[in-house]
Amino acid sequence: MTAMKFSVLKSDAQSKARLGKIETAHGTFETPIFMPVGTRGAVKTLTNQQLFDLDVQIILGNTYHLMLRPGEEIMEKAGGLHSFMNWPRPILTDSGGFQVFSLSNLNKVTEEGVQFQSHIDGTRYFLGPKESMQIQKTIGADIVMAFDECSPYPCERSRVEAAMDRTHRWAKSCRNFELKPYQNLFGITQGGMFEDLRVQSTKELVDLDFDGYAIGGLSVGEPPEMMQEMIEISEPHLPKDKPRYLMGVGTPRNIIEAVMRGVDMFDCVLPTRNARNGTAFTWSGKIHIKAGRYAEDFTPLDPDLDCYTSQFSKAYLRHLLNVNEITGLTLVTIQSIAFYLDFMRKLRQAIQNETLPKLYEQVCKIYPN
Repeated sequence: MTAMKFSVLKSDAQSKARLGKIETAHGTFETPIFMPVGTRGAVKTLTNQQLFDLDVQIILGNTYHLMLRPGEEIMEKAGGLHSFMNWPRPILTDSGGFQVFSLSNLNKVTEEGVQFQSHIDGTRYFLGPKESMQIQKTIGADIVMAFDECSPYPCERSRVEAAMDRTHRWAKSCRNFELKPYQNLFGITQGGMFEDLRVQSTKELVDLDFDGYAIGGLSVGEPPEMMQEMIEISEPHLPKDKPRYLMGVGTPRNIIEAVMRGVDMFDCVLPTRNARNGTAFTWSGKIHIKAGRYAEDFTPLDPDLDCYTSQFSKAYLRHLLNVNEITGLTLVTIQSIAFYLDFMRKLRQAIQNETLPKLYEQVCKIYPN
């Protein structure tokens, strides 16, 4: 198995957007890319065959949840996550840091890492940079994220700066950890909403020469304009020959605006979580399919998208959801993932054809925020 290769195939003439290709040990995919979230080793409500039918190229696994259940020992005996879940394509794992820090009332941060209680049964665990790297090594993901400390929003400068400095120290520890030969380590920049700290964090992490870079600490409650501003500030200091990843983002408009600022990779629970709550992403906008007005609507959910869900009417999907049939959750999830992947395909085509402004205008009309 060989390590990752990234190449820029085309740069957009009117923005920072770029069309790229990432080659990993478990497959090759083009960027910009959206990665469905498979938190516990599965994309919720979908089978692997349904993911293949949708042509999902890469999924994201969650280190925190996988370390709790099934646990590192079982993951190792299974031969890693690819083998355990029978998924032959690329996997990216986050470091577990975001989940641990979101449990602020259950954790204690030290220089070595974080002591925390499981949200499941209260069992105490310790997770630091070395522990995170070891678990991700066992999981065997193609792309591994460095362990970092994410600041909340809003947050005073002193706290942001302390978290950033700790992130940099942990990044060095992660960089020195020996992963499997085919695994690739991404650093995560921090700095909150402070321009100078963003620049400092980006420069310090670039000096460590990671295989790729995530712009972290965004999509934590700040206004979208502020998020885009932080991306703009960071981008000039990121190497052009390595992929950029915006974690946990987002809406179609969030994504296209980040792509236009030079970002290559995205993940978000939005399409799958909203689907389980009865809301579908379509080329006509978000549709709240449980609404009474669809009770006798026998038209397809999204006539502009060719996917398995298109065979069924809004009325039928509404019926399934309102009687709590699991099939309804699956069908709406298929629709929303299919939309996101189709949206990314159109994004790549627009970069290739120099028509990105036209697509941006279309997306903003359908998804204004």
